Amino acid sequence: MSSSTKAENDHEPATVNVSEPWTLAYWARRFEVPSEDVQAAVEAVGHEPARVAAKLGRPWPFEGSGIV
Repeated sequence: MSSSTKAENDHEPATVNVSEPWTLAYWARRFEVPSEDVQAAVEAVGHEPARVAAKLGRPWPFEGSGIV
């Protein structure tokens, strides 16, 4: 990845917040997995997006998310 990737993703949340239904739904769409999987991954590895993505078997950063 280029060094500009960080600058392009500055709007990306720093943590995977699953405390509200809408934030859990955001991350489920972001990782393209069921919300239950996101919740379980956060409980297993914490709130860091890269660790959650790895637990889910998804790349991070993930350019092709379901969010438009």
